[in-house]
Amino acid sequence: MLEILECTEYIELILLNKDARMISALEQYDPQIYELLRQEEVRQSGCIRLIPSENYISKAVMIATGSCLTNKYSEGYPNKRYYEGQQVTDLIETVAIERAKKIFKADHANVQPYSGSIANLAALNALVEPGDTIMGLALSSGGHLTHGSKANITSMFFNSVSYEVNESGWLDYNAIEESAKKYKPKVIISGTTAYPRAIDFQKFEEIAKKVGAYHLSDIAHISGLVVAGLHMSPVPYADIVSTTTHKTLRGPRGGMLLCREEHAKNVDRTVFPGQQGGPHMHTITAIAVALAEADTAEFILYSKQVIKNAKRLSEKIMEYGFDLVSGGTDNHLMLIDLRKRNTKGKVLAKALDRARIVTNFNTVPGDDASPFNPNGLRIGTPAITTRGMKEDQMDIIASFINTVAENVDKDTVIEKVGREVLLLCSQFPVPEHFIIPTTKNAIF
Repeated sequence: MLEILECTEYIELILLNKDARMISALEQYDPQIYELLRQEEVRQSGCIRLIPSENYISKAVMIATGSCLTNKYSEGYPNKRYYEGQQVTDLIETVAIERAKKIFKADHANVQPYSGSIANLAALNALVEPGDTIMGLALSSGGHLTHGSKANITSMFFNSVSYEVNESGWLDYNAIEESAKKYKPKVIISGTTAYPRAIDFQKFEEIAKKVGAYHLSDIAHISGLVVAGLHMSPVPYADIVSTTTHKTLRGPRGGMLLCREEHAKNVDRTVFPGQQGGPHMHTITAIAVALAEADTAEFILYSKQVIKNAKRLSEKIMEYGFDLVSGGTDNHLMLIDLRKRNTKGKVLAKALDRARIVTNFNTVPGDDASPFNPNGLRIGTPAITTRGMKEDQMDIIASFINTVAENVDKDTVIEKVGREVLLLCSQFPVPEHFIIPTTKNAIF
């Protein structure tokens, strides 16, 4: 009888822990890593995250990312695997592919790239041969490393040339066309990593056709805005479109390729077996969930607010006397030029970080400083918008940035701003769910 009672109490204790504050396996078996993860979760909750390539993901996406799909090796593609036991993985990857094709209106989608960088390299290898000329936006003008930067492997495989923004920080399509006629590249890359203005992908297609080049478009930063119909889509105008699945798309950290049907076989072949082995099925599962979230009215409202917040934040920052590259923003990010304020981007980024405002220092067009200590600061609104912040909070954040910029060496001032940041963050808890479940999208 005592043994039965003890057993019953033990079961009740287990159920209580499961429903209340169950000690997780991680906490039990690796308390050090558990504590570090807990600290990171607290940090993300208690700071204003303005890095434009960062966001928060939903509980559903996070559960999928850490699911049992981590255990499965699925080398190959649906119905064409090199391992058995793919009854479920084939279905999941197919769902992810079909959801991507639907929301981007693409002929073909490959959801296996491990990252945006891997996706870009695969796209180039699908279109041209090593040694061929590629042309992308210069790193100093807001381009990405994988668009042909001399520091990246793309410049080792291909003959890399670049185009730049004009003195006002805008893309000059006439100048881009002249560069294309001069260099005669086999691939022209549109898309950026630090450009605050809308991109006319149709003009890039027209330029590419004039010189007989393929058009590769990298929309890693703006893919969520494209899905929401708030930025021109490159899908009708590019041979291949690459993107990450985080940032404005608000999914797990992964990559994706979209293309015209004529390039489908080459794209798939260059991803696997050309560059990768087995796909990360747990990430693909989470991508499928994120794509379903993006196919909702809630996501469109979120994306609209991202842009509203960016415009308001840029306006307020300029009112404080900061210079913005191109004089503002059309998308989710802005680039602050600090040269007139005699403050290096790295110095300000470090000071802001001490005040719980997370940004990244960045080069600006015409910057003669080292990329490790440049004259710019890049900020964006995807993460703070996910938390529910709106225009009024942008005014407050702009004042925080200005106060820190004027007091980069005054710890007492920075600490005071940090306390105010904590108070603001406490009013906007990080949400776990982004959409209201329905029979159409019951994914929570």
